[in-house]
Amino acid sequence: MLTQQSVAERKISIRLACQIFAVSETCYRYQPILSDENAEIAHRLIKLRHL
Repeated sequence: MLTQQSVAERKISIRLACQIFAVSETCYRYQPILSDENAEIAHRLIKLRHL
């Protein structure tokens, strides 16, 4: 993501990077949480598709 790259490489604040790229700070900080249950469901759906 350009905002993360700008913060890391150009040493600008998260707030400024988000303003420059029109991204909310919530979006910048979002980290998806993947569970084992989701992986199992995906695996089962793939198996059903091949029946």
